[in-house]
Amino acid sequence: MIRPSEVMETIKMIQDENLDIRTITMGISLRDCCHSDSKVARGRIYDKIVSMASNLVKVGEDIEREYGIPIINKRISVTPISLIAECSSDEDYVGYAETLDRAADTVGVNFIGGFSALVHKGYTKGDLKLMESIPYALSATKKVCSSVNVATTKAGINMDAVSKMGEIIKKAAELTADNSGVGCAKLIVFANVPEDNPFMAGAFHGVGEPECVINVGVSGPGAVKSALEKAKNADFGEVSEIIKKTAFKITRMGQLVAQEASKRLGAPFGIVDLSLAPTPAVGDSIAHILEEMGLEKCGAHGTTAALALLNDAVKKGGIMASSYVGGLSGAFIPVSEDAGMVDAVKAGALTIEKLEAMTCVCSVGLDMIIVPGDTSAETISAIIADEAAIGMINNKTTAVRIIPAPGRKVGDVVEFGGLLGSGPVMKVNPFQSSNFIKRGGRIPAPIHSLRN
Repeated sequence: MIRPSEVMETIKMIQDENLDIRTITMGISLRDCCHSDSKVARGRIYDKIVSMASNLVKVGEDIEREYGIPIINKRISVTPISLIAECSSDEDYVGYAETLDRAADTVGVNFIGGFSALVHKGYTKGDLKLMESIPYALSATKKVCSSVNVATTKAGINMDAVSKMGEIIKKAAELTADNSGVGCAKLIVFANVPEDNPFMAGAFHGVGEPECVINVGVSGPGAVKSALEKAKNADFGEVSEIIKKTAFKITRMGQLVAQEASKRLGAPFGIVDLSLAPTPAVGDSIAHILEEMGLEKCGAHGTTAALALLNDAVKKGGIMASSYVGGLSGAFIPVSEDAGMVDAVKAGALTIEKLEAMTCVCSVGLDMIIVPGDTSAETISAIIADEAAIGMINNKTTAVRIIPAPGRKVGDVVEFGGLLGSGPVMKVNPFQSSNFIKRGGRIPAPIHSLRN
């Protein structure tokens, strides 16, 4: 039974603490759209997306209005395009990206994900074509998001793909230089990528997913911080319990929205991703939660321990609220999208090296990191390799979304606007990794990958 006090508490979380549903994402399989004639394939893709997602935005807006729950984004994820386009003879897949963009515009969603490839053990001709098309696709479209999985715990790290992704990121920045390299903000490189993630830029519809599915991503850093503000003298056991209880409430709200959207759209409910996803808005910061635990500034010694507690408590609380928790689920630490993280970088408390340590215990990885425009492709590849190694060894999802902002140097502030926010250009280690990256091949899977 739901008590009136619980209803009022949720209303307060929505009104005063930035609690929201970050996204309703409809996953759509495009496997039946393949055709050797790319024009036919693209026509099928457009028609299927428009047909299946025609009511997605309206349903989201109706639920938002009827229940009083803000739903920030309505999105679509599709089968990795490298799989769909491979049977065509096209030399590049930019036309497929433009088709996705046009379909997204028609149905009115914010983003569409799935211009993706899975190359953790090697790549096919189609994978390679897609990867080489990424910079041009992201510069030619507004709503298309791209991802590439370069490592898994079972396969190891495909260092050839890691090397190529450094070059691709540099090219994407170059082609969108008029907007500070914003194309890179729509591109993420994964290790151990999940197939049901509703968050961009990494969302795609996995091959193990149904024909169509509804996945929901919740948020609520402000609600967690507000709960901790009332427990200034609590020990860490109590802090964990407070976060768990708050995460439970947030996830229940997400499950309600997911089930209602599923019923109205006639698509099965997939998962709730219970991640705490920050925004540039004041009071909606992961960094501020960590500081509420007693850190003078996010990045101070103790930050990784505080983040580990937060990530674990969020998962424990959320999993009691829903039997179908998936995606990434935990705490995100994107720099430019988190006002507290930006402040910490400007104060000198937070560096890329400290962020890398934090990714060992957070939900994803190095996210929305802005670096100088003259950062080499090899250095970017080495940053990806380090993050992939953390994911591979620890059997967790890690990722890199890094933006070498053309013409910018350390200390400059880059403005992207909207949920992408703004952030300072961060210093990278000046010593080179070129000879390391040039070795190529595959870093073998760790010994514990042999569990069976």
